[in-house]
This record gives sequence, structure tokens and C-alpha cells, in this order.
Amino acid sequence: MNRLIVIMGVSGCGKTTVGSLLAQAIEADYLEGDSFHSPENKVKMGAGIALSDEDRWPWFDSLISAAQSVLNQKRSAVLVCSALKSVYRDYLLGQFPDQWRLIFLEGDFDLIESRMNARHHEYMTPDLLQSQFDILEAPREHPNILRLSIDKKPEILVSDIRKWLSEH
Repeated sequence: MNRLIVIMGVSGCGKTTVGSLLAQAIEADYLEGDSFHSPENKVKMGAGIALSDEDRWPWFDSLISAAQSVLNQKRSAVLVCSALKSVYRDYLLGQFPDQWRLIFLEGDFDLIESRMNARHHEYMTPDLLQSQFDILEAPREHPNILRLSIDKKPEILVSDIRKWLSEH
């Protein structure tokens, strides 16, 4: 079965690294959520202004459309996006009732902030990290959800995800 595998978490938790490695390892299409943001959203975040829910809904519509396109081609997709609130995940995953798996990459503020300070990102600055933690609603336990601590190397996380996916 082709699946939508969503890698979620706050900015700087390693979604892009883990997601791209996973997509390559399982021969799935890789969808980088950041590339689907509107230019207006990117400008807003680049100015250190957190997105509102109203800013996010069109973005989620774009993500859903891209994922549906991949699945319609009888392929699996690995989508990386923050999906910080349960209402966002419900909206996104509800379009794929039997096909989704969710990987939550979690870590503490200090670790993630240090990673963000060591990297360059087009628009996501460390100043926005607190706003992401403020709205983060960790996913509840569910058979289709895997929570992983980011204190392991990305290659180990991908190995853990692949093992879990083979069982789920």
C-alpha cells in the first residue's frame, strides 16, 4: 500500500534531514513542506512574525494536493511539515484515512535552539522557535503515530522509523 508518511515537529528538530533520508531509503517521493509556503508567509516569517491559522490553511491545502498527486501515481510520499496543532494534523491526515503514518520528532528547547543557531534557513529564524513551542500540541498515542527523541543521529532515527513502518 502506498502511504503518506508525515514527519512533524518544531523548526530545527531535523524534519528535513530525517525526511529526505527516509524518502531515499524507502524510495518514496519527498515533499518539503517549506517549499509550499506562499511568498507572503515566507516574508512574514522572515520578519520574525509567527503565522496565524489563517496563514496556514492555504498551505495545508497545497500540501494535501501535492500528497494526493503522489499517491494517485501509486507511490508513497514523505512529507515534512511542522503540523504543530492537532487541528492541523486532523485536517491534513483526514484526507488520507487509511494511508497515513505520523512521525513526531521531539526534543527540548535548548537543543533545538542550538541547532537553529548553527544553521542558515531562508526565513525561519531562532526568534520564532518559542512561538512554535507555545502552540505545539504533541500527538496523542495512536497506532499510526511514532514519537522519537531527536537525541540520536539521523541515520539511527531513519532506521528506527523503517523498522516501525514495516510493523505498521
